[in-house]
Amino acid sequence: MTKATKPADIRAKTEDQLAASLLDLRKEQFNLRFQRAIGQQEGVARVREVRRDIARVKTILAEKHSAKQS
Repeated sequence: MTKATKPADIRAKTEDQLAASLLDLRKEQFNLRFQRAIGQQEGVARVREVRRDIARVKTILAEKHSAKQS
């Protein structure tokens, strides 16, 4: 996920794919925080995009999980 991902694109993925995407996004978030801490980061907007993408993925994962239990 390079740019802000649309919810429709996320919903099309399976739970396993979403879990993998979440892991990748969290790794990217860690790297961005690390870059910011050592003063190498250039684009601060990407931090916001990644944080929001994580929220989107987690929300849709929760929706799929609750739909499965119902």
